[in-house]
Parts: sequence; C-alpha cells; structure tokens
Amino acid sequence: MQKASLQNITILGSTGSIGVSTLDVLARHPERYAVYALTAYSHITRLAEQCEKFQPQVAVVGTSESAAQLSLLLQAKGLKTQVTYGEQALCDVASAAACDTVMAAIVGAAGLAPSLAAARAGKKILLANKEALVMSGQLFIDAVRSSGATLLPIDSEHNAIFQCLPHAYQRDQKQRDPRAVGVEKILLTASGGPFLHRAVETLDAVTPDEAVAHPNWVMGRKISVDSATMMNKGLEVIEAHWLFGAAASQIEVVIHPQSVIHSMVSYVDGSVLAQLGNPDMRTPIAHALAYPERIASGVPALDLTVIGQLQFTRPDFLRFPCLKLAYDALIAGGSAATILNAANEIAVQAFLDGKIGFRMIDQLIARTMDKISSCSITDIDALLEQDQFARLTVRSFIS
Repeated sequence: MQKASLQNITILGSTGSIGVSTLDVLARHPERYAVYALTAYSHITRLAEQCEKFQPQVAVVGTSESAAQLSLLLQAKGLKTQVTYGEQALCDVASAAACDTVMAAIVGAAGLAPSLAAARAGKKILLANKEALVMSGQLFIDAVRSSGATLLPIDSEHNAIFQCLPHAYQRDQKQRDPRAVGVEKILLTASGGPFLHRAVETLDAVTPDEAVAHPNWVMGRKISVDSATMMNKGLEVIEAHWLFGAAASQIEVVIHPQSVIHSMVSYVDGSVLAQLGNPDMRTPIAHALAYPERIASGVPALDLTVIGQLQFTRPDFLRFPCLKLAYDALIAGGSAATILNAANEIAVQAFLDGKIGFRMIDQLIARTMDKISSCSITDIDALLEQDQFARLTVRSFIS
C-alpha cells in the first residue's frame, strides 16, 4: 500500500494559544503532518524555539528588526529556515503552492489579509480568526466558493455546530439554507465568563487582571476580555451566520457555565444534537486537521460522572450589552460588523492599557456604531477604509 504524502501546514500566529495547541497536535502525528511555515509578530524567542523543533521552510515576523533578530537566532541553531516579514509575506505563506492547509489563528483584523489569501488560493483553511468572517463575511465566503477552498471552523462552538450538522451540509460550501435540511435553530453555548454572577453595578470597577481570568479556558488577553463582555459570543453569532447560512433569528445564545456542551443544533422534529468534550482547543483542532477522519488530540476523554450537572440560562443584555450590539450589527448588515469589530478592538486595548473602565467598552462601541453609517462592502479596500474610520472614531472618543 502506498504511503500517504505529508500534509504541509502553515500556522498563522504560531506563538499564540491556538498556534501552540496546533503544534502540540501536529507533534503527535509526524507521519501525517509537516510544518511549511510558522508566523508570529513579535514573540521572536518563542518562534525560534518552534522553528528548532518543527523546522519549517519559512518563518514570518512583523518587522525587519524582528526578522534580523530571528535570523541570528536561527543561524546560531544551524537552521536553514527562510525568514521574511510583513503582511505580504503572511499572504505569501498562506497561498504558497507548497502549503496544503492553513491554520488562520492571528488575532484581530491583522489576520484578515492572509486568511483571505488562503481562501483565494483554494487552501484547506482551519479558521480560528473571527475577524475574517466578521469583517468580510461575504467577500470571504465568495472567495472560498470561487476557488474551491475548504473552510473548517476552529472555534469550539462553531466546530461543535459543524459536527452536529448533516454530513452533506458540512461539505457544501455553496449558499445553503439550514431549514432545507431540517435545522430549526443553532444554539451557541457561552460560559458567561468571569462576571456571570458578579453584581452588575460593580462592573465599573473591574480590573484587566480580573477580566482576563477566564474560569474555563486559557486564552490570550484580548479574547479573554471579549469573553468577559460576551463580545466574543456576539462575534460568533455573526460567524455562525456566514458559516452555516443561518439568519440572526435562527441563532440563539445559551449560557452554559461548565463549557462541556460546546454548542448544539435544534432540528424541526424536536431533536437537539450536541457536541460535548473537555474545554481544550486541541479537540476542534484535531477534528479539523484530520476531517473527515478522527485522530488523537491529547485531550482526556470526558467523564460526565465527574461533571455531575450541566446548567443553562439565557443571557442578560443588561449584563452583556456587547452581545446585543453584535446582533444589531448582524441585522443591520453592510459594514456594521466591521465597525463593531474595529471599535471593540480599540476599546478593549484601551481597557487593557488602563485608559478606560470596563463598562466603557460597550459604551464606546455603541457610540461608534451610532456615529458611522453602515454601507455596502464590495471590496477589501472599502472594508479596510471603514475599519480605519471606526478606529479613528473610537480613539477620538477616548482622547
């Protein structure tokens, strides 16, 4: 029997939590996967260590100074990895002929261009970057369809939904109506973050360290704050619309503090299918890497007798106004989601930098969405123009 060729992987954002988890899964299956390229913006020492272990053909960093620093580190290790830098270099490794699969795990709008490059090049895309769909949903989906790319969600919630959908529907990248296959509703679960039971009137006093202390998941600081405000769930609602063809009215958020059920799909016959597992991102990463096969992820099997009970409640928009703002943006359409995302990124960073209070995050986003009218987005330049305008607007409010 002929031995299957290795699948060559580019990891956009290899030093972040998703990137590190992806490399952990890859290391368990050296007979199946090889690393083509690793990228990081500024964590040069960590990237050099990853290059030493996985020996990619290319490494990409953010600036020429970082590239020079990385080159010296790799030369000292006797490695021949080519070092490049900048956005175009990211797009190049995402679309390279030698690359089969792209893990799109760069956080924020910075991940948009290389993710779109991978889509246009027809790659197998493991999408962990929310902004690719939140900011440029129609553009991104159009690129996937026209190139014949394969799009697989990595967010634990969207991966769970994907697993609970009919097989034929999973594989169909064309425009589709979930009701045509008997889907009544998509149920996105949310942990509720660290402030689910904290008195609402005390949230003004939340510190950055408190906001990033997620009870169930180990994540980066920005996404941890998004979890605390539930903006992450709002962005996931918008993602679910583009991934699965569901309208806003077909997507419901359910707070589930245990983070054991990662999401559910409700069918017209009354059935509800759920995907369960321990809260570890290696599970959806392994699923997407091997799809439609299954491989070991390194995650222990779930023991429901230890969990004991599963709880569910509806989200409170007074406690989590960012979730309501995301629904508003999805319903508004056009560039509204781009404005929402840009305003959130700037506001969250201002909070982490100690410039604003926790409850000012949603207030700044709301003011920005009120000030900037949504418009139709026909190309990447128009999208980036709206993105930059929103960022300037938020900064003017902060200053």
